[in-house]
Amino acid sequence: MSAIYLFTGHYGSGKTETAVNFARFLRNRYEREDPGREHNIAMLDMDIVNPFFRSADAREFLEKYGIRVEVPLYANTNVDMPSLPASMGALIRDPSYDVIIDIGGDDMGARAVGCYSEDILARENHRFFVFNKRRPFTYTAQAALKVYDEIDAVSGVPCAGIVNNTNLLDETDAALIREGLSEARKLGRERGVDVVYSTAPEEIYDALIGEGDSDFSPLNVIPLVRTVKRLF
Repeated sequence: MSAIYLFTGHYGSGKTETAVNFARFLRNRYEREDPGREHNIAMLDMDIVNPFFRSADAREFLEKYGIRVEVPLYANTNVDMPSLPASMGALIRDPSYDVIIDIGGDDMGARAVGCYSEDILARENHRFFVFNKRRPFTYTAQAALKVYDEIDAVSGVPCAGIVNNTNLLDETDAALIREGLSEARKLGRERGVDVVYSTAPEEIYDALIGEGDSDFSPLNVIPLVRTVKRLF
């Protein structure tokens, strides 16, 4: 059954990169578990707040996997506030598509979901909070609670789980991912939600999975390829 997956989080948490790589993760899961059947997947960039990291940059990467990409009008231009095309609403309402949505950072970005919340709630939906322990305002579970609650208050879609995206770019290792998972679980216990995924750079993914720890398996670790360019 198709569903809608929304990625929210603090600025700099890596939610755009996580959402982009989740789209590929979902495609690969279908090919592994349901080969031969067509599955439509679309990636919607609803981040109209932060122009510095955009899933629009990943269009070529995603389309290589047969994933449709929709971005705000005037994305990656010098227009201050891009607008959302009607095609996004149409895809959200289309039950033949799995839809992954990258939401703008913090509560300001999450407000963009509000006008679609009724349509989202009419379908199976999973809104994730992307947590990165190695960012200044989410260094602990208690610090992250403020951002979590602000997003929860305005999104109109309940949080279904936490994604541990703790990283230090090229310095990321298994110990750092485990450190982030522990703190993400503390955050989850505060709000009664589980940590459903962790992420790992592809360079260390096989080694992490190969450890045989149930915390890290092909079912709950999203391998990351860096696709989103920085514009400053």
